[in-house]
Amino acid sequence: MIDVVVVLVEDTKNIYYLSPNSLTLKKGEEVIFENENGLLNGIVIKETYSEKKANLVLPLKKVLRVACETDKKTISKNRNLALKALEDAKKYSNTLELNMNFVDSYLNFDGSQILLSFMSEDRVDFRDLVKKLAQKYKIRIELRQIGVRDKAKKVGGLGPCGLFLCCNSFLTDFNSVSINMAKNQMLALNPTKINGICGRLLCCLGYENDNYTELKKSLPKLGLVMDTPEGMGKVVDLDVFGNTYSVDLGDKGIMKFPGEKRNGKNG
Repeated sequence: MIDVVVVLVEDTKNIYYLSPNSLTLKKGEEVIFENENGLLNGIVIKETYSEKKANLVLPLKKVLRVACETDKKTISKNRNLALKALEDAKKYSNTLELNMNFVDSYLNFDGSQILLSFMSEDRVDFRDLVKKLAQKYKIRIELRQIGVRDKAKKVGGLGPCGLFLCCNSFLTDFNSVSINMAKNQMLALNPTKINGICGRLLCCLGYENDNYTELKKSLPKLGLVMDTPEGMGKVVDLDVFGNTYSVDLGDKGIMKFPGEKRNGKNG
């Protein structure tokens, strides 16, 4: 087990699992921490706790300190500069006739890099845009093309469940989600039901998929014609949690049968 603190960079909505570095950190505190791209600032969203090493990417980057008043002034100054760079990026991209829809901007705490995120349906050659911005701000400029899922993560919102979006709340990466997961969980393949506000398949389809796969091992396949104690029939319904299945027996109607035993228990 290893001590971990969870920090959110509000401007980018990225979540980082960091070493608390022997500091006593409270939820809501703004901190300065190290990153491969320089120093960043973020908000503690989960206080120090113990996590298995296998669940982390080691070595962990460290929290350097709780932000002081001077740090907070720097953060405010950086945000203003990042917003100005965002406006210039929009203006320059229009002048250069580039098809770019800018989403947000972020200036590292140490002022070493401005990151600008944008969306576009096409591949964009933005080298001239980077040159113009670098010449004006004398800072390393990085432009990153993102997709609709990334935009949802940054902008946030409410999912069909009524809760804040997982990607905007706690997910650090987008795992692969397929339509087969929805089929495996016997969900109606209605886009309005299985797609998120980003228009892509719901990330949460992957949360319980393995459980459904395991539970269904004790049940026959839906649509299977099989022999039952009451005669031949077709499986028309499965209750994976109740470990039962229903069979259409024709004249005898639909009858329910128990699945195979699970862990020494029936159901």
